[in-house]
Parts: sequence; C-alpha cells; structure tokens
Amino acid sequence: MQTVQDAALVSHYVTDAFYGALIEAFKGWQRDDRAVLDPGERERFRALVEREARLLDQLDFDAWLAMYSPECIYWVPATPGGGDPRREIAISFDDRRRMEDRIYRLRTGYAWSQAPISRTVRMISNVEVFAAAAASKRMVRSNFLISEFRPDGVRFLSGWCGHRLAERSGRWEIEVRQVNLIDCDQNLRNPSIVL
Repeated sequence: MQTVQDAALVSHYVTDAFYGALIEAFKGWQRDDRAVLDPGERERFRALVEREARLLDQLDFDAWLAMYSPECIYWVPATPGGGDPRREIAISFDDRRRMEDRIYRLRTGYAWSQAPISRTVRMISNVEVFAAAAASKRMVRSNFLISEFRPDGVRFLSGWCGHRLAERSGRWEIEVRQVNLIDCDQNLRNPSIVL
C-alpha cells in the first residue's frame, strides 16, 4: 500500500514528468484564439491576482499560501522568456515546501536582508485570461510594478506574471506562478521579497 505524501514535507511531485508538463503548459499559451472574452470570468481572475498582490503587500503570508494548491510552483526565471528550469538558472524555483520554508525564515527575524522588513506596493494591470487544455484550468497573464521601500531608498521591479490556475471544489487555486522580471538577467540586488 502506497502512503499519501504531504506536499509540505516532501517534494514528491517535482519529477521529470512534472517539469515536462510545466514547460509544455507555459509554451505558446498567450494566443488570441485561447483568450477568454467573458467579462465575468475575466473579472474573477483579475480580482484573484489583485488579491494576491494585496496579501503580499500586507505580509499576510498565510492567506497568500492558502491561495495555492498543495502541489504548486513559484518560478522566477533568470532568462527572458522563462526557458526550462532544468537547464537554465532561475532566481527562484520553489515548490510548496520551499515556499513555506521561505515564509518561515522571513518570520524568524533572522532574515538579515529583510531587517527591517521591506514595505511594498504592487500595481497590477493588463490582466488577460486564456483557456488551457483542460476545462478546469486557466492561464492568466498580468503586468506588475512593485515599489519596494528600504532604508537605503526605493527600488522598482517590473515585469509580467503567468499564473496557471485549477478549479477544485468550487474554488480556483494557483498551481504555478511564473514571475518574469524585465531585467531578470541583470544584477537584481538580492531580491529578498516575494515577488
């Protein structure tokens, strides 16, 4: 009898097949023929990504993590266009367990890059929704601008996010969040906040 794995303890789901499916899902999905034009559905997903931004600005990490599925990925590529995280450097490529580790560390007070804690404001725009291969999934693209205040000044991070969401038990959960910084291949000065 096989036991059920707890995704918070073991990264059992990040396999070669998982990587292959991830790369396939994030290839060629931003196409006009897949655009969801229904205003109600577009509004639902716009509100979802805006809520995620607000929770991160408020440092409400528990509510933020609750938006994600148990088997999820937070991916910040270090190459324009994303590429393949098996073969290319990533600024972050975190599974659920690593996301929870990162949040735990931020809360200890020993994350020196966040002492004092950054103050951020995120602006989200240009939200587009796309159909995926499965009817219970959607891809969402949005642009962002993050203003981060630190004692040594303010910096700005900008780019676009690709979210893959799945509907489970009547709610939409984030399976993958790909954060594509426009300057991902430049010196980013220790991006210690959750982008």
